[in-house]
Amino acid sequence: MTAQAQLKTTVKSAVKHISPGSWRRHPGVRTGEQLTRGERAADSMRNSMGSWGFVFVAVGFLVVWMTLNVILDKSTGHTFDAYPFILLNLVLSCVAALQGAILLIAAKRSDQVASELAQHDYEADCQSREMLQVLTEEFSALRAQHAEQSQQLAELIARLPQA
Repeated sequence: MTAQAQLKTTVKSAVKHISPGSWRRHPGVRTGEQLTRGERAADSMRNSMGSWGFVFVAVGFLVVWMTLNVILDKSTGHTFDAYPFILLNLVLSCVAALQGAILLIAAKRSDQVASELAQHDYEADCQSREMLQVLTEEFSALRAQHAEQSQQLAELIARLPQA
């Protein structure tokens, strides 16, 4: 097999590995059913707690809680959580404690995803390096073959006027 044929074969095998639309789902990261229940929960909690929707719902809850307590206190004189809102502070403290743990779990999951991406990128870089080395060797062989054929052509051209 000539160097040029080997080069074509190498390029064709490289192109086969590139599938259209592969950028939409990174092959180095586990998703869907490949994840454990805890990993899926961490992803969904991270996505929900790290959103504007969560912020608006939390602020809405606080406004409703405080408004309801103030209205009940003014109309009946009795409320389930008086003005300094001690029960609300307890609830918020508990949520903050749990949210800290949940955010740490989500950060651990993000680190895991980054590690999987880095491993995939490293493997892809190694494959690219090997392919580049093969292509460089093939190009050098083609260059040598071209130089040899150029020399043979020059020799043939030099013989022509003699014939």
